Amino acid sequence: MTSLLLRIILSVFLLGLLVLSAGAADSARDLLAAGRVDDAITALQGQISARPENAESYNLLCRAYFSVGDWDHAISYCDKAVRLEPNNSRYHLWLGRAFGEKASHSSFWTAAGLAKKLRVELERAVALDPRNIDARTDLAEFYLEAPGIVGGGQDKARAAAATLATMNPAKAHWVNARIAEKNKDAARAEKEYQLELEASHGSADAWLDIALFYRRSGRLDKVEEAINHAGRAEVGSPDVLVDASETLIRAGRNFPFAIQLLRRYLSSSMVEEAPAFKAHYLLGTVLEKQGDKQSAAQEYKASLALARNFGRAQEALNRLGQ
Repeated sequence: MTSLLLRIILSVFLLGLLVLSAGAADSARDLLAAGRVDDAITALQGQISARPENAESYNLLCRAYFSVGDWDHAISYCDKAVRLEPNNSRYHLWLGRAFGEKASHSSFWTAAGLAKKLRVELERAVALDPRNIDARTDLAEFYLEAPGIVGGGQDKARAAAATLATMNPAKAHWVNARIAEKNKDAARAEKEYQLELEASHGSADAWLDIALFYRRSGRLDKVEEAINHAGRAEVGSPDVLVDASETLIRAGRNFPFAIQLLRRYLSSSMVEEAPAFKAHYLLGTVLEKQGDKQSAAQEYKASLALARNFGRAQEALNRLGQ
C-alpha cells in the first residue's frame, strides 16, 4: 500500500470519527432539549468512556446534572470541560452557573467561597468572548446581588449595564430595573421594565420580567395582566411559556391559563432551558392545587419517568401517597 493511499484511508477514518462524535453530541443535546435527562446522562457517560477528552460531552453532562439540581456533579463535569478547553467562554459560563446554584444552597461561609469562584468564571467568560450576552447579563446580576467582600457592587453592575446597552438594550434596561429594585425605587424599576418592553418590541420575555417584578411587589392583578400579554406576544424561546405558568402558580392566579401554557409548551418544540420533566412537575402542581390529585400524580410520574432523581416530583408523589 502506498503512503499516499494510506494517508487517504487514515483521513477518511478520522473524518468518520469526527462525524460520529458530532452526531452523538447532537443526539445528547436533543435528549436534553426533550427533557429526557436520564437518557442524556446515560448517552453522555457512554461518549465520555469512548472519548474521555471530549470537552463538549462533559459540558453537556454538567448541564444535565444542573437541570435536576445536582450541583456537585454539575461542578465536577463543568470543571472537566473547562480544563480540556480553557478558552471556551460558554464552558466558563456554565461552570460559574453551577458554582452559583451550589452557593445559593450552602451555608454562609461555604457560599462566600463559591461566590468568588462564580465571579472568576463569569469574568473569564466575558473576557474570552466580550459579546457573550448571557455571560455579561449573569455577571451584571452577580455584581448587583453579591456583597463587596466577594467582588460585588452596584457601581460594577451599572458599568456592566452601560456596556450591555451597546449590545442588547433590552437586557441593559433589565439590569437597571433590578438595580432600582435593589434600592427600593419601585417607580424607577417599573419605568426600566417598561423601557425593556419597548426595546424588545413587546417580547414575551420582557412581559415575563415585568410580571415577576409585579409579583415581588405584591401586585397580583398586574402579574396576571402581564402574563396574559406574555401568552399572546411573540415567543423568542418557548421556555418563557413554562416560566410564565410558574409565575401564575406562585402568584396563585389564573390556574386554567397556567395549565394552558404548560400544555402548549409540552405539545411544541421543547428546549433545554425548560426541560419537559419540569413542565410535567409544574402541571402536576397546578392540577393538585385544583384538587385533581389523580391527574396530578400522573404528571409527577411523567416527570420522574424522564428524570428519576428529580426530588421535587418524588416528594409530591409521596405527599399524595403514591
